[in-house]
Amino acid sequence: MTMKCVVVGDDAVGKTCLLISYTTNKFPSEYVPTVFGNYAITVMIGEDPYTLGLFDTAGQEDYDRLRPLSYPQTDVFLVCFSVASPASFENVKEKWFPEVHHHCPGVPCLIVGTQADLRDDFRVTEKLAMQKQRPVTTEQGERLARELGAAKYVECSALTQIEGLKNVFHEVHSFPLQLDL
Repeated sequence: MTMKCVVVGDDAVGKTCLLISYTTNKFPSEYVPTVFGNYAITVMIGEDPYTLGLFDTAGQEDYDRLRPLSYPQTDVFLVCFSVASPASFENVKEKWFPEVHHHCPGVPCLIVGTQADLRDDFRVTEKLAMQKQRPVTTEQGERLARELGAAKYVECSALTQIEGLKNVFHEVHSFPLQLDL
C-alpha cells in the first residue's frame, strides 16, 4: 500500500530538514530553499509494507499557486511551524490550515512544532525577547491542534533527532491503520 504525506509550512521552519533527517538519519549541512521535493521510504506496519511518499513543498508566497498542485490524493498533511518562530505558529491558523482544508477537505492534519532544540537556545530566546516574544510552548501547540481539529500535535528536532523526530512519523504511519477500519 502507498500513502502520501505532504509537508507544508512557512519557509525556513525546517520542513526539508525534517524529511532528510528522517529518511537518511543525517542532518543537512546547508539551507537550500525548496520548490518541490519528493522522498519515499518503505515501512512495515504490522506484517504489511507501506510505501510512504513524502512531498516537501515551498513555503514562500511566490509558490502559493503552484503548491496546491502537490495536494491531490494526499492521505495526511504535516502542517509545520518552528517553535522558535511565533509568526510561523500564527500562520498555521491563518494560512496553512485554511489552505489544505480548502483543497483537501477531510484529510487529516498533524501539526508539527519543528526546531524544538531551539526553544532553550539562548541566542534565540534573547532575539525573541527583544521583540517582546517567546518561543512557542508545547501547551500552545496542543491548544491550537484542539482548536483547529488537527489529528494531533507533535514536536521534534531534526538536528538532535532525539526530540520526537521518530514520533512524528510514527503518527503518520498510524493513519493507514485508521483508514483501513
